[in-house]
Amino acid sequence: MSEKQDFLEEQQQIIEQEGFRIQSSDLSRPWGGFFVLDESQADQFIETYFPTYKKEELMLGNKLSPKVLVVEPGKRLSWQYHYRRAEIWRVVEGEVGVVMSENDEETEVNLFEAGDIIVLNNGQRHRLVGLKDWGVVAEIWQHTDPANPSDEDDIVRLQDDFGR
Repeated sequence: MSEKQDFLEEQQQIIEQEGFRIQSSDLSRPWGGFFVLDESQADQFIETYFPTYKKEELMLGNKLSPKVLVVEPGKRLSWQYHYRRAEIWRVVEGEVGVVMSENDEETEVNLFEAGDIIVLNNGQRHRLVGLKDWGVVAEIWQHTDPANPSDEDDIVRLQDDFGR
């Protein structure tokens, strides 16, 4: 088994041991992988990963979608933004880089470590960057269009190391 498979399986076990139900996952992303958690557990997810927030503070639409991102050392997610969601991230494990901008121009990488929270507004450009170790990030999708909730297709890629 590869280091990537081992690490992703370990993260899956941690998520399940914390009592979360994984609705779906994609462990074949070229930058790592992700786990989509049961939306009915959003309250528990907030209590676990975002204890300084109340659910009401995070609601921009009519639902929240919890997710866990796992980024491989030295890999980068696409330089992207979304039309129908804002996101709030909390670094769970490791140190990660995050690039953020209000326009299409990529700026410097900001470093974040376990416990740090990153708030990404609807339409804000962003990129998660793996540094020297694996990074694990808890993510909440804040759906901004109640009539048309965000999904995996709500990604506008401005640049992608993997040609997607």
